[in-house]
Formats: sequence, structure tokens, C-alpha cells
Amino acid sequence: MNNKIIINSEVLISTVTKIKNNKKKIVLCHGVFDLFHPGHLRYLKAAKKFGNILIVSITEDQFIHKGPGRPVYSSSDRLNMMQSLEIVDYVTLSRSITAEPIIKLIKPDVYAKGMEYKISRNDVTLNIIKEKKLVKKYGGKTIYIDEKILSSSKLINENAIGDLDPNIFLLKEKIKKISNFKEIENHINKFRKLKVMIIGETIIDNYIFCDPIGKSGKEPHLVLKDLKTENYMGGVIAIAKHIETFCKKVDIVSSLGSDHKNYLKKIKNSFKKNVSYSFIEKKNTPTILKKRYIDNLTNHKLIGAYSFNDRGLTHSEEKKLEKIILKKIKLCDLLIISDYGHGFISKRIAQKICSSYSQKIFLNAQLNAANYGYHTLLKYKKFNSLIINESELRHEMKDKFSKIENLIKKFSKKINLNSMLITRGAEGCILYEKKNSKYHYCPALASKVLDKVGAGDAMLALASLSIKSKLNPSITMLNSSIAAAIIVKNMGNSKNITKMQLLKDIMYFCK
Repeated sequence: MNNKIIINSEVLISTVTKIKNNKKKIVLCHGVFDLFHPGHLRYLKAAKKFGNILIVSITEDQFIHKGPGRPVYSSSDRLNMMQSLEIVDYVTLSRSITAEPIIKLIKPDVYAKGMEYKISRNDVTLNIIKEKKLVKKYGGKTIYIDEKILSSSKLINENAIGDLDPNIFLLKEKIKKISNFKEIENHINKFRKLKVMIIGETIIDNYIFCDPIGKSGKEPHLVLKDLKTENYMGGVIAIAKHIETFCKKVDIVSSLGSDHKNYLKKIKNSFKKNVSYSFIEKKNTPTILKKRYIDNLTNHKLIGAYSFNDRGLTHSEEKKLEKIILKKIKLCDLLIISDYGHGFISKRIAQKICSSYSQKIFLNAQLNAANYGYHTLLKYKKFNSLIINESELRHEMKDKFSKIENLIKKFSKKINLNSMLITRGAEGCILYEKKNSKYHYCPALASKVLDKVGAGDAMLALASLSIKSKLNPSITMLNSSIAAAIIVKNMGNSKNITKMQLLKDIMYFCK
């Protein structure tokens, strides 16, 4: 067993304590080290000169946000590569998007970073500021290595390293011709001016992680051992969480059941101060709860069990909803409607909103097991943009096999809209502009998919902001596709998109 690699935090603390008791000075280098090159070696050699013991922490795969296909090499490959270097004394794994937890464990005397981090604002995440403060708190200092350091991301992008779809490299070239990271960042920062309203159902996603233990001894069914349960906020709550770090103000109008006291406090406490939440109580019904039983080993879904009552609102409930919407809608710049088809938005309410505020409306009407065959987009007659997946469009058009472009054009003739964004899973997405009958294509940017739940909500959130801000169609699809790619790496809605996270992925994509 190689004693250079230390994964266990207790062993790491013990090792560091022995080093410090021997009056040795620790230098910490932290990074991804996805494609090791001469620049990395110069950086490590220069850093070692500031101390006696060099510890390198490597970011674990799931915490890397450098765009599609990253990392190219797994955590174990990168650990093994680093431990083979004579200059490196110890290697450890960082299970965080920042170096802060590792800094807390090691309390280095010296934290070595490249010169590109000397000006803190150059780090779009601003994590370097937090890391420097933490190093100083523990009596250490941050130094900057003035060596020529190449960019792994640039090398990977320019040489098409990895297993990425070739269309992604074509998209990179297209983006470079029409824009650059700084321009895209400026556009995204302008989202801050927008006031957003979101209408739709609140959904509680209940993930029950299980160990399948076999067939029942007496009956023909699968038996599961319940190991742990996690609740994630879905529906419009997830959409609002994706938007809250981008926009000035977010107003949510939603529904909860008679059991709303079980969820309301947690919902409200989960938001930043710029988000408000109003709800209609659907009396004598439960809040929508979607249970999913998950194989704890593979993370595959085994079965789902939904608790809901999809009756429409009563007359008095609908009047309350209408009053709230009409009061708030005048103050918003864009209105996102996510209709999950559980009876919250009636045809009358839909048509009333469309008749007066169509250019503000960005619509998603989802098809699911509960509303299949009953849910239709046609209750919305006029709106700005539609964001749905291909199966939902085919269901609406009752057409399994026609060319997708023909279906898009055919549907656009039924509805008065400006644009349609159709997501197609592994085949990427298509943005259609009705005015000039033009199609824009984007490949799928997710290379690793853990769970598809929540991807559509992330795409809806960023596509709506981008289209409203009149960004170039390719930039719109880049923003929303990267957002979706970030989400599918996680279980359900356990994570949300943040502006800094999105910018970081876009920055590495543009290198």
C-alpha cells in the first residue's frame, strides 16, 4: 500500500500533527490536475521551496465544475499520477468545490497558488478570497508562484482530449466566433436587473435509499431494506432556487395541501432575501409528494409512489389565486409558468394571463405519469417562449415518428409564440425562432448523468432569463445546457444552479 495517498481525514490529521511536532513546514497545493503538464511540475517544484513537506489536494470528480466532459481523468487516476512524483510528499482527496475543508484539516504554513489568482476578482467564484482568509486565520500565508503555468482546460479544448461528442468542439468554435467569456459574463450579470414571477405547483421529492434484499418469501414482490430518506424541494421551488442568485427579485405563486404546516417553514427558510413565496391551500388534499425508491448501491430508481390530489381549485381558491397573480404580474419583467398538470392552473386562469401578459410568459407544461393523456399545452394560446422536451411535443401532436423540425413548425402554427426550445436528452436541444423560421442546434453537454430529475427545470430557468435578455441563440443554449449538465450530476433537486458555478463552467468551456 502506498503511504503517500491519504484519503481518511483522521489519518491526514494524525500525519499533519506528527509533521508539525517535528517542526516541519507544510506547503499545500490544491487543484484538479486533470491533464498534468510541465507547467504543473514547475508550479509544484517552486511551491516546495517554501517549506519542507509538500501536500497536494486533488478535487474529487463530483465537485469539479469545468464544463462538459470534465474531469477527463478520474480521481483515482489523478491521485496515482500525483503520488508517483518524488517531489510530492502526500496526496489527499478534496470532497468540496473549494479548498476550505482541506485547509481546515491541514492548517498549512504556506498555501501556494498560481499567479492568475493574485488578483482575486479574476477567480469568478471568488473562492480564493475565502481560502486566503482561512489560511491567515490558522497562521499561514498565501503565496503566488510566478512560473509559466499552462491551462489544462485550454489544452484539453484545443486538442479535443477526452470522449466528448465532436459536436461540442464545433460548438466551442462557434461560441468563440460570436462572443467570449467576458461578454457572456456581462450578459449574465445583467440578469440581476430582472424581476421574475414563477407560477406552478410545489412538489416535495422524497428519495428513499434502499438495499434490495430479494423476493418476498410468501408473495411475488421485491423486498427493500430502507436505509435513509432525503427530501428535496421540487416543482417551482427548484426553479426559484436556480434563479435566486441571478435576479433582483423572485416571486413564487404556488399551491400546498392541507398539510402545508409540515413544509412551509422549510420552504421559506431555504430562500435568499430576494425571494418571496405565496401559496394557495388546496383544502382536503395533500401537498404533492413524489416518493422514489432508490437502489443505494447503483442510485437506480426502483419504483415511484406519488401522493397527490389533482382536482382543480375550487371557485374560492381560484379567486384567491387570480387576485395574487394580477397583483404581482404587473410588477414582474418575466413570468415563468411551470404547469405540472396537477390541477393548479385552470384553463380560465391560463387564458386570462395569456390575453394580457403574453410577452412576459415563458412556459413549460410537463408530461408525467399522473397527467399522461390529460395534459395539454393548448390551454395557453399566446406566450413568448415554450421550453419542453421532445416527448412532450410528440405527445401534444400525437406523432411518434415525424421529423422533429416538422413537428416544431407545425405546432408553432397552432400557438402564437416567439420561440421554442426543445430538449432531446442525449441528442441535445433545438431552439426555433418563429419570426425567421430558423433552427439552432446544441449538443448535450452532460457527460455523466446520475439523475435526470430537475434538468428540465434548470434549463427552463436559464433559457427564460437568456431569451428575455435577447441573447444570441447559441449563447442561450450554452447557458441553459450547461445548467442542465450541472444538475444531472446530482440526485434530483439536491443541488441548485448558482451564478458563480455557471460562470465557472462557461469560463472553462470558452478556454
